Order: sequence, then C-alpha cells, then structure tokens
Amino acid sequence: MCGIFGVITKEDSKFSPALKQGWLDVLFKLSESRGKEAAGLAIKTVESIAVFKKPTAASEMIGSPEYKKIIQQYVTGNHSAIIGHSRLVTNGLQTLHNNNQPVIKDNLVGVHNGIIVNVDNLWQQFSDLARKYEVDTEVILSLIRKFIREKGSIIQAVQTTFGHLEGAASIAVLLADAPYLILTTNTGSLYTCLSKNKDAFVFASENYILKKFAEKSKETFDQEEVKHLPPGIGYLINLNDLKIEEFKLTELQISKMPIEPAKNLEIIDLSLPNGSPEKIDTITQQKSIKGIVQYEIPNLKRCTKCILPETFPGINFDEQGVCNLCRNHQKNQVKGEDALQIFTSKYKNNSGKPDCLVAFSGGRDSSYGLHYIKNILKMNPIAFTYDWGMVTDLARRNQARICAKLGIEHIIVSADIKKKRENIRKNIEAWLKKPDLGMVPLFMAGDKQFFYYANKLMKQNNLKLMVWCENEKLENTKFKTGFCGVYEGNNRWANMPGRQKIKLAFYYAKQFIKNPSYLNASLLDTLFAYLSTYLLSHDYLFLYRYIDWEEQKLTSTLINNYNWETAKDTKTTWRIGDGTAPFYNYIYYTVAGFSENDTFRSNQIREGLISREEALKFVKEENEPRPESLQWYADQLGLDLEKTIKIINSIPKRYKI
Repeated sequence: MCGIFGVITKEDSKFSPALKQGWLDVLFKLSESRGKEAAGLAIKTVESIAVFKKPTAASEMIGSPEYKKIIQQYVTGNHSAIIGHSRLVTNGLQTLHNNNQPVIKDNLVGVHNGIIVNVDNLWQQFSDLARKYEVDTEVILSLIRKFIREKGSIIQAVQTTFGHLEGAASIAVLLADAPYLILTTNTGSLYTCLSKNKDAFVFASENYILKKFAEKSKETFDQEEVKHLPPGIGYLINLNDLKIEEFKLTELQISKMPIEPAKNLEIIDLSLPNGSPEKIDTITQQKSIKGIVQYEIPNLKRCTKCILPETFPGINFDEQGVCNLCRNHQKNQVKGEDALQIFTSKYKNNSGKPDCLVAFSGGRDSSYGLHYIKNILKMNPIAFTYDWGMVTDLARRNQARICAKLGIEHIIVSADIKKKRENIRKNIEAWLKKPDLGMVPLFMAGDKQFFYYANKLMKQNNLKLMVWCENEKLENTKFKTGFCGVYEGNNRWANMPGRQKIKLAFYYAKQFIKNPSYLNASLLDTLFAYLSTYLLSHDYLFLYRYIDWEEQKLTSTLINNYNWETAKDTKTTWRIGDGTAPFYNYIYYTVAGFSENDTFRSNQIREGLISREEALKFVKEENEPRPESLQWYADQLGLDLEKTIKIINSIPKRYKI
C-alpha cells in the first residue's frame, strides 16, 4: 500500500551529507508510486530524532525549502538512521498532521505499510493504552512499547504485538531510548540491501525500488545484494555497528542482542511550530442524505427465461417471450483444474520467489483467486492493485486481511488520487448538464491505466504470468455500449467488428460536440485510459476459464478463513469494493429500470447456477439504493449529493411510472 524505506550508516562511515541526501531523494521518488497523498521522514542522530512530514506528494516535499534545510541540518556525514514514508491514505485523514507518517508515540517513531483491521478492538482490549490519533499505526507503537516494558525484550515485544494484529503490517521503528531499528513484515513487502563495504544498510517496500536505487548508487551498493525479507521474519538492527539479529514473528525467542543502555533522545517534530507532537481531536459529523429514492419500477416485460427487461438496449423477444441474449447464449465450458495445473506448472518457481502477478481488487473473485493460487496451485503470487481513488476502505481492509493471512506481497500503484477525483467530478458535472446513459462509463475511464501498470510491473519483477480473476461470462453487461447504439456481440472492444468500433467512436465524438463540457482537463487521462485498454497486450490467464465459479463457496471460504468483510448497506458481495458501482447503478436503475445486478443474475440463470425466481428475489434487494456508499462517493469527489440525485431523478425514464 504505502511505500516505506530507510537508510542506516555506521558510526565510522565516511558518507557525505550530500550523498545521503541523494540516496533519500531517489528512494522518495521511487516510493512515490505507492502513495502520493503525504510524505515524511525521521532522522535519528546522536542527539535527537527529527521528524518532518507534509500532506503532499514526496516529489513536492523534497523540493521544498524546509526539507532541504532539515536535510542540511540533521543528515550528517557520520552515524545516522533515516526512515521514510510515502503515503496512500487508508486510516486517518492526511489533513490531520498526526495521521501522517512517521508516527510518534510512546518514545517510538515508526512508519507502517498496510492496514490493521482490528484497530478499534485492540484499543478496547488494551484499555490501559491511551489513543490520541486516528491512524492505525499508533496502536502498533503503543503495543510494542507496552510489551517492551513488560518483557524487557524488543524482539519479544514485537512478536507479541504481531500476535494481536489482524491485517497487513510492514514496519520500521526507531527507539528514542535504544540504538536499534525494528524492521519486520507479515506480508513480505520489504527488501533490504547491505553496501559493498558493509557500512550502510537500505530497505524499501519493493524489489524494483531497491534494485533501481542500487543501480543509481552502484559505487556503494550492488543490485545482486538486494534480498527479500520474507513474511513472518523480522530484523533487529544495531544502529552502531549494523549487526542484525533475525527473528520469526511466530516463535518467541530470547534475544541475543540485549538492550543497550543509551541516552534517551529528544523527538522533535519539525513540521509543527513548537516542535513537539500534538493531540488533534476530531469529530465525525453524520451527514443527512436527502433525495435518494427507491423507484417502484412497473411490471416491465421481462424475458421469460432470464430477467432482463424490455428497457434493455437492443433486446427483443420471441413468441415464447425469450430474449435474444438467451437465444444466442453459449454455455461456458471451463477447461478444468487439471488443465490449469498443466498450464501453470511451467511458471512455478520452486525456490519460493514470486512467479506470477495477480490483479487484486479486494473483491470476492480476486480474493478467492489469491487463496486458490497460493493454497491450491501452490504458486507464489504478488498481488497488484491500481488505486485510482475509487478503491473503497472496505476493499483495502479485505486486501490487508488476505495478504497478511497468506503472506503475500501486495504492490499498490497509486495514481495522483486528488487529480483523478477532480477528473471524475468534471465528467460527472459535464454529464449532469446533458445526461445520456451511453456516457456513464466515462466516469470509470480513470481506472483503465491498470493494464499499463500491470504490464510494467511484470517487466520490473521479471514475471511471465499475469492472472486475472474476473468472471468474464457472468460479469459481462453488454448494455453499456448498447446505450451508445452498439448492440451486437460482446461489449469488449477487442471482440467488436470494425463497423461497431467506428460507430462507437462516432457516438462519443457526437456527444463531445453536443456537450463541450466534456472537453476538460480529464481528456488526456481518458485518452490514456482507452489506449491502455484497447491497444496494450492483455495476454493474461483468466482463472475462471479453468475452475468453476461457485458464489456460495467463494463467500463462505473468504468469510470463514479470512474474516472477509461484507458491506453494511447491501446484501450483495459483488462490486462492494468499487466506489463507483453504487453511483452508476443508481443511475441505470432509476432511468432504465435495471442495473448491472440484473445482467449478472441473468447470466447466472443462463449458466444454470440459479433459478429465475431466485434472481428476481436477489435483484429486488440488490437494486436498492446504497445511501452510505453514495455519500462516500460524493464526499471523495466533492459533489453535492443532494443536487446530483435531484438531477438524476428528473431524467426522463425509459419506462412509464
């Protein structure tokens, strides 16, 4: 999720401050791909631990005069330890200073990549600890300090702490009262490198980041010395001589490195006027949600086999009332688990190194996919998420659960989320001026760069297999291009005949001419998205072409084995990690009388997975508006939800009320 990194140099090292600053700048810039919403660092010298952080992207922070002044003052040519963080916001708003990292608590300074999903329960369980901030990292530091006092051992304190954590955590922690750095992970999202002369030690969240760093610093570091810190392993590093004691998180042990008495250093937060940590109390205000209505859709004529209604674009019915989609349907034939084992065998790496990249939304299909790939296929996947600003907190928590339990490295490529959300808002505001159902997918154009970054990560990690856990047959909607007047075939661009591609291009061009508000700052991003979707190679393994998709089996496996979380405002488990789905489905259902849920359940009927009666019951519940999710969506984009809903509700319906 976030990017963490660090540099330690021995007491007798001769590295110049300018060289160290160069190292930091490289690590900050490389780590920025993992989070652009805040950045910070902590510098430990013989006198103090200085902390500096800002709610800006790392590249902006390191260009600031304050940063340069702090580096000149605190990064000396002799012994020092520096940890840094590039943040993708998960727990705690970045606008509140103490939520950003490094976090200062109980004479510890730490950076954390991941999400602790049981953070509230931990504060209740350990009521003797005082909570000051929103960010989940705080509880890790408080627990470590508590158990250091109780056990007299840093290693046992870390082991005991991780025994209480649920979720993903890769951490680096400096102690103000002992000359050590704690470095550990339960997902494997950490890599380390010792310098050629063994007088400097660096770490980062990704193999590629550290390899690239070593390449740029080849006078001191060797790419071949970049090592993976496996899940469940920790280092206790003596900052004076760089001696490392390795330990396992799951096996309590007596440390061979007793705590050395040391001067209790002052922790100075240079980001604050008075230089000391502050407590910021926050009040969460409950917004009232107005205008959201559940329309009583009339008894539309529906297919007698599936449940698609007469308002579905391009639909027609035969004398028996069966729609053309059912008549033309070809039942899915999975290739089977034996074929999957044979196909994947040539990619498996028996040494334990990563052997495939898996697209990971945090939704049920990809979560089960990771479970299957790791536990059944016995492969070593890296999970990949492209966060374009619409990955929900629920999805992130589920990602943390799965990766922590399976010990899987998770790479999140973070877009410029602020800019992405501004682009979505601009397109929605343009759409609201002249609503057209065919233009709704424009709201989701910003996520399509996933394909570009997936291909890039494959090269960076020298992987040959990309696994996609989408269930194509069941998730195929078709109506989105249907509202553009393109009815035949599959709505995927690659499967469209040339005449349909031309027709679709003309449709969009016409809409842009009719509504010049679409010609806004998002245009280049939208173009990049479509090029990523339609021109780049998508040579992926589709998991559900090989194994049966069983909804009950998927959800029960995830809930029972991983405590996988479902949404509070809907009974469906489909698309609950996608922040855009509640919004566009509200539009489709309100205006056309059906949504993606109707197409999904209809596809299940055609595959013989559920009955028509079951499907009708499901969609009645699943098409209900999701007020909490709609409010979240509006808040992230800066939309006036009440005004937006009012316009949507006033759009002429495709059915008679």
